[in-house]
Formats: sequence, C-alpha cells, structure tokens
Amino acid sequence: MSAGDQKNGGDKPEDMVPQPEVWPEVERAECLARGAALKWASGVFCRPEHLERLSQYRKRESQRTASVHTRLKSMVQSYLEGVGWGLEQLREARTELREVSSDLKKAGLESDQNTEGGRSLERLREVSANHSQLLAAVSNLPQLYSVRSMVMETERLVESRRLLEAHAKLMDLEYLQDDILWQLNKAAGGALSTEDQEVVAKYFSGVRHLVDALGKELWAVVSSALALARQNPTPFVSAVRIVEREEALDQTLLEERGGGGGNSRPLPAGRPRCWRACFFKVLEEAVAARFRSVSYLHTRGPGLAGHLSALQHGIMADLATVRHLLEHCVPQQYKLTGAYLRASHRCLHAHLTQVSSWDLESGEIFAVLNWVLHIYNSPDMMGHPELVTEMEREELRPLISTEGLEQLQSKYVQSVRKSVSEWMHKALQVELQDWQRDQEPDTDHEGFYQTSLPTIITQMLEENARVALMIGESLRDQTIQMGLYEMENLLNRFREALVEFGKEHRRDLSNSKNKFYLHYLLASISNCIILKKSTESLQQQQSSQSAGQFTRTPPNPLAALDRAVRRACRLVMDQLLLDLKPFLPGLLTRPWLAQGDPTPKLCRVLERHLELYLRVRPPCRQRLQEEAQWLMVVEYVRALMQKRLVCRSGEERRQLAQQMLQDDQLFREIFHSLQEGEGSAPEVNPLALLPVLAEFIRLKDPNMLTLEVSGLAAKYPDISEEHVSVLLEIRGDVSRDIKGAVLDLLEQSAPPLPVGYRPIFTDILVPPSTMAFCLPTAKCA
Repeated sequence: MSAGDQKNGGDKPEDMVPQPEVWPEVERAECLARGAALKWASGVFCRPEHLERLSQYRKRESQRTASVHTRLKSMVQSYLEGVGWGLEQLREARTELREVSSDLKKAGLESDQNTEGGRSLERLREVSANHSQLLAAVSNLPQLYSVRSMVMETERLVESRRLLEAHAKLMDLEYLQDDILWQLNKAAGGALSTEDQEVVAKYFSGVRHLVDALGKELWAVVSSALALARQNPTPFVSAVRIVEREEALDQTLLEERGGGGGNSRPLPAGRPRCWRACFFKVLEEAVAARFRSVSYLHTRGPGLAGHLSALQHGIMADLATVRHLLEHCVPQQYKLTGAYLRASHRCLHAHLTQVSSWDLESGEIFAVLNWVLHIYNSPDMMGHPELVTEMEREELRPLISTEGLEQLQSKYVQSVRKSVSEWMHKALQVELQDWQRDQEPDTDHEGFYQTSLPTIITQMLEENARVALMIGESLRDQTIQMGLYEMENLLNRFREALVEFGKEHRRDLSNSKNKFYLHYLLASISNCIILKKSTESLQQQQSSQSAGQFTRTPPNPLAALDRAVRRACRLVMDQLLLDLKPFLPGLLTRPWLAQGDPTPKLCRVLERHLELYLRVRPPCRQRLQEEAQWLMVVEYVRALMQKRLVCRSGEERRQLAQQMLQDDQLFREIFHSLQEGEGSAPEVNPLALLPVLAEFIRLKDPNMLTLEVSGLAAKYPDISEEHVSVLLEIRGDVSRDIKGAVLDLLEQSAPPLPVGYRPIFTDILVPPSTMAFCLPTAKCA
C-alpha cells in the first residue's frame, strides 16, 4: 500500500482497495494510531477559536510525514542491497562446492587403486620385520651370553663392598635389560605380550637380586656412617655417590616419559627407586636404634638421670661428627646437620613420650622435666652457638607437648604429695612418742621449747619448693599449694592428737608417766609458731598469677594453726586450773581471813606456770600470761560468789577488803615482773576488778551503794543482778529496801556490751540461793 493510498484511505475508508492478505498487527496498529490522533485532535480543537491554527498543525504534520517516508525509503533501500550481496555469495559458494565434490571423487578413485597395490607389499613388510628382529638378536647375543658372568662378577663386588664398581656393572645390566625390552616392544608394535615380558624378567632375575643386595650393603654403610666417619669415610662417600647416580637416573627417566612421543621407552620395573629419600629414612632409623634398646628396668630410679645424661653426650657427639665430618661427604643440598637434628628430635619426642607414660616417681619426673625444659635447650646441647641457627631454621615442635608437660607436673606433684604425706605422718608419730618421754623437751638457742616436728616439716616443704623452682615457677606454686594442703591436714591431726593427749592425761592424773605434760603442751605451741612463720614464708614465695590456677578450695593452714594453738592454750589453762584447784576451796573463808592462806600457795603455782610460759615463743607467751590472769581472777571471783564468808560487822568488811587487796598485790607482783620482762602490758588488766570489789565491800555508808553499783556496771557491763545480789549479801549490812533500789537501778541502767569487750562475769555462775527451812518446833511457834 502506497503513501497516497494510505492517505486516501484515511479520508474515505469505504473506498479502500481490499488486499489479498492483511496482517492483524497492521490493523491493530492502524486502529491505535487513529484513536490516538482522534484523542489528540479533540484535546487541541475543543473550541471554535482553536480552528484558526488548523493550517499550522496541518503543515507541521505534513513535514513530519515526509520525513518519516524518507527514512523508510532509505532503510528499505539498504535492506535490498544487503539481500543482493548475500545472494551473490551463495552463488559463489555453490560453484566452489561443485569443484570440491569433483576433486573428492577423483581422490577416492586413486585411494582404491593404492590399496590394491599395498596388499601386494604385506609379505615384504613381514620379511623386513623378521629381518630386524634377527639382526637385533644377533647383535645382542654376545651381551646376552655374558649376563650370567656379569651378575656373578657384580655379586662378588657387592660382597667385597666395592660399591662403586658394583653399581657400574649393575647399571650396564639394567641398561641391557631395558634396551632388549624396548626393542621387543618396538618390534611388537608397542604391544609386547606378557609371556615375552616374563621370559625377559626370568632371564634377568639376577639383576633384581643384585639391586636388593646392593641396597642392603648401601644402607648398612649409611646406618653406620657415624662410626665410619671417625675411621674411614670412603664407603660412606661411595654410598652417597651411588645414591646421587640413582637419583639422577630416576629424574632422567621420569623426564623422558613425561616428554611423551612415540619413541619414548617404557619406565623400567622398580623405577623410580627414590634412594635419596631412603638415605634419610635409613639415617633416621639409625638414630632411632639408640632408643630401641632402652628397657623399662634399666632406666628406673637413678638410672633414668644417667640415661638422659648419656643421651645428651651421645647426641652431641654425633652432631659434632655430622657437622665436622659427614657434612663434607655429601652434597650441600642434603643439609645433613638439619636432617640429623630433625631425626634426633623426632626420636627423642617418641622416646620421652614413652618414658612419660611409665609409672615414674618424683625424682624421675624431675629428671625428665629438667632435661626437657632446661638441659635440652641449654648451650650445652641444642642451644650451642653452632646449632642455634639450624634449630631456628628447622622450627621443631616441643619435645613434650604443653598437655604432656602439665600431666608430668601433675604426676610430680601427686608423687611429692604422697611422699610429703608419709613423712608428715611419720613426723607426727615421732612427735607423739616424744610427748611420752620422761624428760623435758629440747630447747633452741633462745631457750624456747621445741621438738623435731617443725624442723622436719619446714625443711621438707622448703626443699620441695626449692627443687620445684628449678623446673619453673608454675611447678613451684603447685608444690607449695600441695604443701599447704598437707600442712593443713597435719595441723588438723595435730589438734586431734592434742585433744587425745589431754584426755589421756586426765585419765592418768596419779601416774607419773605424764609429769612433763605441761612442758610438751608448751613445746607444741612453740612448734605452731615456727610452722606459722614457715607457712607465711611459703605463701610469700607463690607468684600472684597462681591464685586463680587452682579449682579446689584454697588451703588455709593459718586457720588450722590458730585452731591448734587455741586448743593447746586451752589445755594449758586447764592444767593451770587443775593445779590451782586443791587450793581454791580455801579462798575467801574465815581461816583465809585470819591467816591469809592459801593465797601464797596459789602464787607459787602461778609462778611455776608463768616461768614455764617463758619457754614459749612470742606472741603466744603473752597470750598465755593474759589467759592466766583471766583464769586467776575468774576463779577468785567465783570463790567470792560462793558466799563462803559473810561479814557480820564493819570490822569484818574492812578485814575482807584489806585481805582482798593484799591478794591483789601478790598477784600483781607476780604478773608485773613478767610484764617488765616483756616490755608491754596488756590492754585490759583483769586484776583491776579485785580492788573494785574490795572497795565495794569496804564502803561504810550503805546508801552510797547505788552510786557504787552504777560505777561497777559501767566498768563491767556483763555483771548481772545475781552477782550484785551476792555482793550485797556478803556485806551483811544491806537492808531489803536498799537492795531492791540497787537492783532496780541495775536493771534499768544495764548498758550493752561494748565492741571488743571481753566478759568476765559471764563465765562466773552464781550458786542458787537456799531458802531458810526449819522444823515446826515449839520455839518457832
């Protein structure tokens, strides 16, 4: 359809000439175009005044249509030119195909003619092949006949260790075998039968045995290289040269086969031999042979340290031989010193792993740890200046892994713990036996009582810590921690033994067997002081990083020491009370008031005990003296509370107060002499209570008792109404009203106990008051 027809058809659709075939896409595109034009026109000419610009729009659209027609004509023209060029190419290709087809037909006819001519030459080809095989056989016959003699000659050379000559003969035999196989394979067209291969292999079977024999001799020389190097290194040099020949031959054969090509020979059987790798393997086997003969029994106990020392000297001697002799007998790329280092290190690793798995004792474990951690890397061994570079280059792994070292250290600590526990048990048994001796304990240079127990324990723990520090701080800390655990266990058993010692003494008071009971109690206290200093010294030796390394509850031997000291001091005070007990009933009685007895006897007992307390190390000596004062005052006041003496007059009250002050003065003189020797007085002096009570009893005006009781309660807030009531009753002049007023005041003004105050009246029980009772006699009535 032409452009004019489209235009006419656009004006009058009914006049369009029907086409034989109309595409649906064209109709649809035309409808869309008409709809778009109608929509545009309705938008532009929506008012009559807009029709004035109709000529402008018509002119613009005509120009646009002309431009489109021009472009369409250009595109159609270009398309038609391309189609024409393509048709021309197809015509040329058809002509060339006809020529090639004609040539192929001619070549096929000539090929058929040549095939018929080649069949007539088959017989000639067979005759030529047979002739080539016969020629090869004739040329190889002299060599084939000489194979057996060459094998025998080579065997003789191998047996006489003329290795280089033997290897040259062997190479000739192998070349001959290889050449025959190649010729047969070539003659068979590259498909040699298995039967022919077996025939050749059987004929040359002696060659395979020669290879094995030569290798055996070769490796025997390599394995004994260290000994040969010091005597005659020539066999070792020959062995190295043979290894290098074989390595070069292997490389050449592999390169030939790798290059490919139709003329390449097949790789001979047994190739590549890799004798250089075997060389290093045999060298490592020779190193490992040193350790195979080591037995479990020969290296137990002191033998293990000797064995490790022998290993050190043997390895260093071998390394010196390798560096100064063997290194010059091999090519530089062998790096024989590094290879020997690697082999020695691997064998040592395996050997020490085996040794570590044995049931070793502490001394043996120490020898292994010291050798691995200190000796092996020291300048006397692998830290030698000439070996440091090789060691750094090889980057060898540790002789024993970190886990293995931790297991060894744990086994060491457990072994030492078992030994320490046994020794502590024995030391405690010796201590218990010493307690039964019929003589005083030994004294040190300062005059303090002591036994062998603290010396044994302290030396043992210090020595174990010192030995463990030779391995490392971690092992030292573990050993100290273990020692503190065992110290705590020992002190707990020691305290139990003290309790049992006290029970046994109380059961056999009449037996003179325990007449030094108190002395050994005091020696035990001094022992605890020594052990405390030792414990604190051990704790100070521990590194600060070791605090979080232990999963168990940390040991607390100081608490156990304190418990043991408290128990021993309690037993000492019990013994003091036992010695004072016969004289206590005579205190604060009418005979005492008249004669002053038994206070001097009590003082003598106190003096004897306090003199013995001087044999105890500070600060427990001061503690015992203070406890003795408390005990004396408590028992004195307890005797007062018994109401053995009730005053009948003011004179008796004066005499009672005076006698109490005299007793107080005697007690003060005894303790004051000790305080002067010590240079310090206790913060709280219990003897101050006796003058206060004496003043309370001596007070003349009963009406002043209220004020006196108020002051007494302020100084001693633990005093109870019962105690004050007994004191009032001892005076014997207090009326019921005054007593009630005093007790009421005490009840109302009872102060709380201050912090740090040590009660004294709490330990003093007041006996129950007995009510007056009489029979209904006539007089009572």
